Amino acid sequence: MKFDHYFKSRQGEMINLLKKIVSLESPSTDKEAVNRCSSYVVKELKKTGSRISRFPQEEIGDIYLAEYPLSRTKELKEQILILTHIDTVWPVGRIKNMPFYVSGNKIYGPGVLDMKAGLVMVIFSFKTLNELSIRPKKNIAVFINSAEEIGSEASYDIIRNLAKKSACVLCLEPALPGGALKIQRKGRMVVRVDTKGKAAHAGTPEDGINAIDELMLQLRILQKISTKEITINIGQIKGGEKPNIVAERASAILDIRFWRGSQKERILANLKQLKPMLHGARTSYMIESLTPPMEKTEASTKLFSQVKKIAASSLNMTLEAGKTGGGSDASIVSSLGIPTLDGLGPDGEGIHAENESLILSSLVERTALLTEMLCQL
Repeated sequence: MKFDHYFKSRQGEMINLLKKIVSLESPSTDKEAVNRCSSYVVKELKKTGSRISRFPQEEIGDIYLAEYPLSRTKELKEQILILTHIDTVWPVGRIKNMPFYVSGNKIYGPGVLDMKAGLVMVIFSFKTLNELSIRPKKNIAVFINSAEEIGSEASYDIIRNLAKKSACVLCLEPALPGGALKIQRKGRMVVRVDTKGKAAHAGTPEDGINAIDELMLQLRILQKISTKEITINIGQIKGGEKPNIVAERASAILDIRFWRGSQKERILANLKQLKPMLHGARTSYMIESLTPPMEKTEASTKLFSQVKKIAASSLNMTLEAGKTGGGSDASIVSSLGIPTLDGLGPDGEGIHAENESLILSSLVERTALLTEMLCQL
């Protein structure tokens, strides 16, 4: 079966499904909106012969797992885990200013690339295998995260448990520009730094302790951690009440990125050494979230070699591997030592930007590649 030709003939159906999923806007923080979109996707997955499990959540949208094929047999003992997410960074109503539309070989819309296209890939891959009575070599488990963009410990726990039962993990996040897969990602640590001083009248600042001054000193110290591989972005600063009052409290939120676990330990060591610089001031920090780096491993490199051969022999595709500074759920499983490939979604541009779009031919090719992988891995 030439899956690339097959999906080319069905690209109109794929576009229509993608339009429906994109139209069901699903910002991470809107539980009801996410659940509406998830309900539609789950309904489509059930049509393919998938078994659905729901993990109810109180604050974020419910998390789902789709398992294919529905009837498990003894010879299919191993499992492939596919990571997807249904949430986006875009608020409900954004589609009015960023409408879904097709222009030539590009499709535009909020969340179209990151990563509702990945859900379309899974649905059509399963639909095709089911309609053509093709059995995958392993059981397939598709994790549908409801809060990937903001992170959630509930989803991380489920992902870890699923990954430990899997022979390999495939993440359908968008490809790197040009189509390369991702075998390295930066880790991310979000840190909140708080300082406390003593309020006083601005006319007699010697009677107080300025928490903003203390915070600035602490931030200068932390910026010294930066290297070519460790980056620190001071994304938010708050402090003080009025210009004529010495600030009693101040805080900053930092986004710190790093390539290796050893660099994470260095960052933590520097945080632990923070101490007040102004007499009488207090300083503290809190790690608000921590995503491990997706490091290049022997297991993932071996998996990439397998997939590269499948792409070349079955689809005449040339695959390359690269790295990116952004994080994804793939980092969670890669840190467990499980063979992991990321960036298996389509090529495009404008992630988290108003020009978000994907290349239609890439969506067709990547759906064909995913289907081949499920048949051969």
